[in-house]
Amino acid sequence: STWVTFWRLVRDPGPVPKPLGADLTDTNALLTLIEPAVTTRGFELVRLAMQGSKLNPTLQVMAEDPATGQLTLDQCASLSRAISVLLDEADPIESEYRLEVSSPGIDRPLTRAKDWTNWAGHQVRITMTAPIDGRRKFDGIVIGAEADSALVDVPGQGKTALPLAAIEFAKLALTDQLIKATRPLSVEGADELDETHEED
Repeated sequence: STWVTFWRLVRDPGPVPKPLGADLTDTNALLTLIEPAVTTRGFELVRLAMQGSKLNPTLQVMAEDPATGQLTLDQCASLSRAISVLLDEADPIESEYRLEVSSPGIDRPLTRAKDWTNWAGHQVRITMTAPIDGRRKFDGIVIGAEADSALVDVPGQGKTALPLAAIEFAKLALTDQLIKATRPLSVEGADELDETHEED
């Protein structure tokens, strides 16, 4: 059975836990199943990940409307219903789980090469999969992207190229500058949107 939650995050919850074991599900197969439902509605997939423990897993689908960089509450709800139908038909996950469909929020994760160009000039916090010059964590100002690397102005280090494939997690820091640059969306209906139900 599937637990389905409709909601839009105002802030990103933080680093994504490592994907659950392959015995639970194939993330690539889920991507193939879900991404068309996102793109046919004119949205773009920002992140897809399995989170939590094997006893209480959550499938997170983060998407955005290219026009705003976010999703409205109605868009989240509509997309969540469509994905829920696909998952019920394909039944790719044997155990009970929760589906979470959300907007990136203001302090969004940077998951694609174009994110580093779109958010140039803003502060970012980065965790690498392995140390680079003895460190895994970098804070700095986004410069952009070049070839297969993100470019960041790191204090005391200057322009630094970090391989995109080696970035475990990157998110924008919540600053006044970022808030001013992010188009506010209506939160009308937020009280009614947070719904959780079990489907047999």
